Amino acid sequence: MQIALEQLEALLKTLDERKVAEFEYEDETIRLRIALGRPPVVQAVAPTASAPAVASGPAPKAGVEAAPSVDADAVYVTSPFVGTFYRAPSPDADNFVEAGNSVKKGQPLCIIEAMKLMNEIEAEYACTILEVLVENGQSVEFGQKLFRIKKS
Repeated sequence: MQIALEQLEALLKTLDERKVAEFEYEDETIRLRIALGRPPVVQAVAPTASAPAVASGPAPKAGVEAAPSVDADAVYVTSPFVGTFYRAPSPDADNFVEAGNSVKKGQPLCIIEAMKLMNEIEAEYACTILEVLVENGQSVEFGQKLFRIKKS
């Protein structure tokens, strides 16, 4: 089933008018997730019966925002979307990072599971982890602070 552009535009208009922040729809042929109130995100994928897989392509960019003046050099890594936060690649594996660790650009910091896809969140630059702000298995929101870091 294809979604016509007119149908999608009408849906977006209705969601905007009613101030709906997120909308999700799924049937046998399509899964649609729309998140409004931030840069538009529209995902449509055919559902699968397989186990969650690591998303292919470039890793999503986690946001970085300046920390309060407690440490002028510290910034926060924020969640790029809504999902579940995991500190390790599997339940029996070591955590990707701990407070005090130095990490390289591109090194995985955590996984955010969203819509049954495991998305590795990578360091945008070399840094030191000052604090892990989220518990393993906790649900996170778009823009939620995950780590307090200091650029190297």
